[in-house]
Amino acid sequence: MTVHNFYIFDRNGSCLHYSEWNRKKQAGISKEEEFKLMYGMLFSIRSFISKMSPLDMKDGFLAFQTSRYKLHYYETPTGIKLVMNTDLGVPNCRDTLQQIYSTLYVEYIVRNPLCVLGESLQSDLFNSKLDSFIRALPFFSVRAA
Repeated sequence: MTVHNFYIFDRNGSCLHYSEWNRKKQAGISKEEEFKLMYGMLFSIRSFISKMSPLDMKDGFLAFQTSRYKLHYYETPTGIKLVMNTDLGVPNCRDTLQQIYSTLYVEYIVRNPLCVLGESLQSDLFNSKLDSFIRALPFFSVRAA
């Protein structure tokens, strides 16, 4: 099991942060174009689910799975969206994404007076803490399946 990559988007669709660990295949497009495609897909899936669900979806969309990877999604009340792509063997990561938001993002970005909210995250401390956190996860493996 492994983690491939991780995104943080703001409520307007701007990618605030991107990291990757065990990504085997590149998209073949620029990172900016990839970020737009990812956010557009998330927006479309959320819209589709909210319109088509027979029940009131309190949590909304949590994960999306293909035959090759699983996308885990968490949206905060302020509209920050955290997205993690993993292999198929990884269980639901909602609690992990929530923990990344509350212990890393809030602590090292929101409470940091040098970080401007809504702009790309330029904190080396946040980057190193996130990397350590991801590598310490029980399902992180350096060799991708």
